[in-house]
Amino acid sequence: MLSSRASLAATRRLVPTTSFAQQAGWTCAQCRNSIPTLRKGVPSLLRANGPTTRRYGSKTGENGGRQDHNYGGRSRARRSAVLAATGGGVAAAAATVGGSLLAFGDDIKNSYEAMERTGRVAAALMCRQDTKGSRAEWWHLHQSAMNYLLPPEWTTTFIPLQDRCPVSSFESIQAMFKADTGQDLLDYFSEFSPEPIGAASLAQVHMATIRETGQRVAVKVQHPSLKKWAKLDMNLTSFTFSTLKRFFPEYDLEWLSSEVEVSLPQELNFECEAENSKRTKEYFGSLSQPLPLVIPDVLWAKKRILVMACETGKRLDDLDYMDSQGIDRDEVSATLARIFNEMIFGEGAPLHCDPHGGNIAIRKNHTRRRGPNFDIVLYDHGLYRDIPQDLRRSYAKMWLAVIDGDMEGMKKYVNEVAGIGEDKFPLFASAITGRDFMIVSDTNEGGVMKPKEASEQKTMSTALQEGLLADLVQMLGQVPRIILLILKTNDLTRSLDESLHTKQGPVRQFLILARYCMRTVFYEQLEEIKKRGSLYWPPNAIRVFAAWLGFLRVELKLEAFELWLSAKRLLGYKNLGLEAAA
Repeated sequence: MLSSRASLAATRRLVPTTSFAQQAGWTCAQCRNSIPTLRKGVPSLLRANGPTTRRYGSKTGENGGRQDHNYGGRSRARRSAVLAATGGGVAAAAATVGGSLLAFGDDIKNSYEAMERTGRVAAALMCRQDTKGSRAEWWHLHQSAMNYLLPPEWTTTFIPLQDRCPVSSFESIQAMFKADTGQDLLDYFSEFSPEPIGAASLAQVHMATIRETGQRVAVKVQHPSLKKWAKLDMNLTSFTFSTLKRFFPEYDLEWLSSEVEVSLPQELNFECEAENSKRTKEYFGSLSQPLPLVIPDVLWAKKRILVMACETGKRLDDLDYMDSQGIDRDEVSATLARIFNEMIFGEGAPLHCDPHGGNIAIRKNHTRRRGPNFDIVLYDHGLYRDIPQDLRRSYAKMWLAVIDGDMEGMKKYVNEVAGIGEDKFPLFASAITGRDFMIVSDTNEGGVMKPKEASEQKTMSTALQEGLLADLVQMLGQVPRIILLILKTNDLTRSLDESLHTKQGPVRQFLILARYCMRTVFYEQLEEIKKRGSLYWPPNAIRVFAAWLGFLRVELKLEAFELWLSAKRLLGYKNLGLEAAA
């Protein structure tokens, strides 16, 4: 829900771009391309001398016409009042006189740019388009993963934000490198690709070769203009959400701007990202059962520049690549589940809070003799959190209650985890599982382990239109911020899994989840038993044995199910549902 940044996957497409000076900066892409007067109304001096550090891609809608944004059925006059209040009206008026004003000096020019940017951020928040450089983008990115709730028209629109945002110019990158390191970019690198291989809202990634060593590297560079505009963007986001709340009280998103104020400074400091990357690499490297996870080595980092080893791969939604390489999508799905459950439930594990499709790649591993024949490459370690131990344990118990269909246990631990009472419990249960509450509560039919049908998503989308979205927004404003990030991680990983179009149902995913939850509970039980004295004292030994049996039960069930999956694959069966778990 909160942010996105650059990805490193070398296979990502370059962005077809046009100069921002050729476009009106405060209108969404579809609206802008369908209104000739806006393109003609851009001041001539802005076209000639406007900002050159950004280039913006544009894409016309399928019908080529202007969209009619309804905004929940509010009147056109009220919508206009909101846009005017958030700066859109001021910036639009500035456009008509900006050409003459810009000729008088940098101060007036900067003032014009600020007004222009104000309008663009406001319109981006409303139109859900062209979010480059504004903090609206993190919200749109998360919407791209909410395919269990939102219609495809929403989710597919925002997929390009994962790694195909507009880019900053090569000249601006050269100037920033010089300012931050004291040397010319091409003195340090013998080769530096002018075009990035991926671009997101905060940064973009270029391929390069270090002159001294000849090592091929990936260089993540922050958009240079962020230093100038980040504070304004945060203020505009806060002002826009507060204004939105005034006109639409049911859509209170001020909690999002509060989280941005905490997260954005960390994300803008690539030295923090380097530390997160190192810590994650060390944690997974210490596991007794290694996972096929690759974290690129960081060579060095400045606040706005990050140089790391080049670890390339294909996007997880490149199904043709996986099929052509003999990579089992079911195994990829299971591996992703293990990686992110380890991050959530592992003792001392760091949690990557932005695992969208642009931050994860897959590649064939030709040297591993046992285990998966692929590697998962994880990029972009700017947004991390540590889950407190008590919360992690309650969260594990909550999921065990969900999987077991224990409604009373679910209510108890949902309250411990998120402070949610019975009145909003069904909504939170749907948000955390991505399923209709009627399915979650129907344990006789398998509950969350029942394969999802198209009718279920239709039911949830209908509920969204009938007021569920407003209730969801209000509820999310009340839960702890760490839960928001866990929810975001859940949604993004769920979206990744669904993009794989695996042959199995959700049973295996939930059994893997149950294993990590039971391990967490088992460690807590051991800790409590130790407080009673020696583990070898007969009553304590019995308690340890009972706790171990509980963990073993889930472990054996998972092993049996995975053996069943292997047999099914050998026999050529494709549809694996609850019957397999029986």
